[in-house]
Formats: sequence, structure tokens, C-alpha cells
Amino acid sequence: MKLSGGLEDILHKMKDNVKDSFRKFKAETNRSIEYLDEKLKKIVDKTYEKLEETKNKISEYGPVIAGYALLLSPYTRASLSAGSYIEEKVGGLRGKVAKYVLIAVGAAATVGTLFGIHALPSHNEHIQYLGKGYEAFVPNGQTINYNGQTDPVGDLILSNGTTLHNVIWNGQYASTIINNHNQMVQLNGQFVGQTDPINHQPYKPLQDVYVIDGSVPIKLEIINGQTYYVIEANKINPADIAGFYTYDKWVPNFVAAMNMPGTTAASVVGNSPVYDWANITGTLVYQTQLYGQYGPFPGRYVLVLSNGTIIPYGVNTYIEGSSFNKYILTPVYNPSS
Repeated sequence: MKLSGGLEDILHKMKDNVKDSFRKFKAETNRSIEYLDEKLKKIVDKTYEKLEETKNKISEYGPVIAGYALLLSPYTRASLSAGSYIEEKVGGLRGKVAKYVLIAVGAAATVGTLFGIHALPSHNEHIQYLGKGYEAFVPNGQTINYNGQTDPVGDLILSNGTTLHNVIWNGQYASTIINNHNQMVQLNGQFVGQTDPINHQPYKPLQDVYVIDGSVPIKLEIINGQTYYVIEANKINPADIAGFYTYDKWVPNFVAAMNMPGTTAASVVGNSPVYDWANITGTLVYQTQLYGQYGPFPGRYVLVLSNGTIIPYGVNTYIEGSSFNKYILTPVYNPSS
């Protein structure tokens, strides 16, 4: 793949700088141990100082870009190779310190190039807040042991439509989300493939989704070589979290509709003509009502877009933040036809 001139220059500069740093660091190892100790301390102190200095300089989506950049960056890869070499040559604790200092410097150089700053905030300590509207966590059925707790893994759909993969929900409601998702999977296994008795259309697989009203506190973690985006749910007001579910292929549309000006919510009464519609919408209205008989999933709700389009959904009574009352305490839906 051919690179633009500017990007190619940056990559060449990265390569040259890493080579120079490697040669200088290698030369230092040939001096006395006392001098090496002093040099390493200065590097560590300076690196930490720069990390602190740039904590708030990365933009709202900095972690998303930086996470992938760190894995792909020539700086990072070269630092890893150089670090392993130094660790072997110096040996012992000093060798390990030298290795990790080089890795830190490589990470800092990567982000400095990308963002015009000098260092990357610590993954383990620094939290970024993503999004400004309704953001949605969509569990995929996988779980992970994170800091001694079993947490759900899935995607995060941001209010601007961006989807982040490999997302961990950590903190409040983690076990509830796992249990709710398992129940949804069981209900899908029981009913998908059967037919709606009213409109005679097949049931669809439904997906649970957990919506946050406002910014999402995120930090990056690397676990077993995989980069994850960890939602720190304990930093979110419980009033700003609610559980919903809808047709799995309509989840992005559901989130987009919630963020769309003019969208309202309503409930469908038992004698509504919507049940007779011979399409997915008619099926979902009945299916969400059906699932509500088997778990904390009352349904028969619809999002009504300004153009008249409706998206049926259900709610989760175990996660029902008061900020979402307008999606739970709704007026009756009156279709135009």
C-alpha cells in the first residue's frame, strides 16, 4: 500500500528516532551499573512527568485511536524488541526496568506523533469520557475475569454511530446484565422459529441493550494481548442506566432513534391494529409482550420517529434508571393507519 508523502516522512522519522534511542540506550549499558541506575531513574521520572502533564490533552475519542495505534505503531514494536534485548544483556531487575522504560517511551512517542503531544496517560489510571447523548452497551454472551470479577463483554455503540468492539462492562449491574442476557438467549432458543399467532410471521431473535444517558467512563486495558475498552459503571449515576431489548438487527437503529430529535415513545394497547401488521414490526410488538411473561422484560413499547417509523422494544425492570422514565411511562400509540 502506498503511503502519502507526509505519512511516509513520519514513519521514516519514527524509524530513525527509535534506532537512535536504541543505540544510545545500548551504549549506556556498557557503562557502570551506578550510572545505568541513575540514567534509568531520570528516564522514568521524566516519562512519568510527561504522562501527568498530558493527562487531559487527548480529545474525546483519543483512547479509541490510541488503542489501535499503540498496537500497530513502529515505535511500540521497536521498543518491545529493544526492551527484550536490553533485558537479556543487562539481566536481573535492572534489565527488566530498562525493558519497560523503553516500552513506555515507545508508547509515548506513538501518541506524541498522533496527537501532537508528548505522552499517553496511564491505561490503568486514566479514564476518558466518551459520547454526549445516549450510548449503548450490547453484550455478546462472552464474559471475562477482570480484577477478580466476572464481567460481560460486548460492543459499545456511541451516539455518533461509532461502534467499539471488545468492551467490558465493569461495576454495578455486571452480574445482572449477564443473567438478563442469558435469559434473552434462552427465550430466543425457545421461541425463534415459531410463528406469531396473530400476523402469522416468524419470531425474530431479540437482543438486550443497556443504554447510558450521557458520557461513558472508559479506560483501556490490555488483557492476554487483547486491547479492551472497560466501562467503569460504578462512575455512572444509576438513574442514567436502563435496560432495553429489540430485534437484534435493529439495535443500531434503536440507538440512533433515541438520539434523533423528535423521537417519542409510546405503548401499544391490546386491541391495536399494529398486531395485525404482516411485517417485523407487527411481530415484535407481540413478541415483546410474549417475552414479558417469562422474565423482567415487559414489552409492547415503540419508539416513534418524526417520519412516523416505529421501532418496537421492551424494557428491563431490573435496570430502570429514572432518566429513562419517558421510555417506560409512555402514552398509548395511535397508528395513523
